[in-house]
Amino acid sequence: MREVELKAVVDDLVERRKKIEAAGAALSFEGKISDRRYDFASRELSGRDEVLRTRRYQSPSSTRTYLDWKGPTEMQGGYKIREEITVPVEDFDALEKILDKLGLKLTWEIDRNIAQYQLNGATVRFETYPRMDLLVEVEGEPEAIEAAVEVLGMPRGTFTSERLPAFVDKFERRTGVRAAVCDRELEGDYSLRDRVTAS
Repeated sequence: MREVELKAVVDDLVERRKKIEAAGAALSFEGKISDRRYDFASRELSGRDEVLRTRRYQSPSSTRTYLDWKGPTEMQGGYKIREEITVPVEDFDALEKILDKLGLKLTWEIDRNIAQYQLNGATVRFETYPRMDLLVEVEGEPEAIEAAVEVLGMPRGTFTSERLPAFVDKFERRTGVRAAVCDRELEGDYSLRDRVTAS
């Protein structure tokens, strides 16, 4: 599967949700997403620009977990494009043990509350982090992405192919406050991020 996406900082969550709902967007998930990224001590995966992560969707009625692999990033026409393979996971505890046996260690955590919509072939996901700018991510084929961006009504120039760390950096430079992109960081534990920065 090919992942094509753009991200932007959201100016008004209520207004932007109203706009896409008025255009017929269907809410496909609302709840919490927790990502856990893994790598070898040598940072072999990040050195190849690959990502191995678990993603857990949690709502009051259900919990779903997936194991994802993402290939190196390509840039085409201003879009971030990567190959992605996803498989559902039935036993998360067993998966964590397998990853540990393989020598893979937790390198980063990302937690956020989301509202995810489907709109004419595009996925529009509003993401609220523990302490950071609220983001909207739009995924799909380029034509579907552009149509969804137009419906959102935000300036096209605010959308970018930058990765999450770039948004974190901009938030911290603008506010002088350290962002928290997971529950661990909100509690003051930045050990995972500091370890990556130092390596």
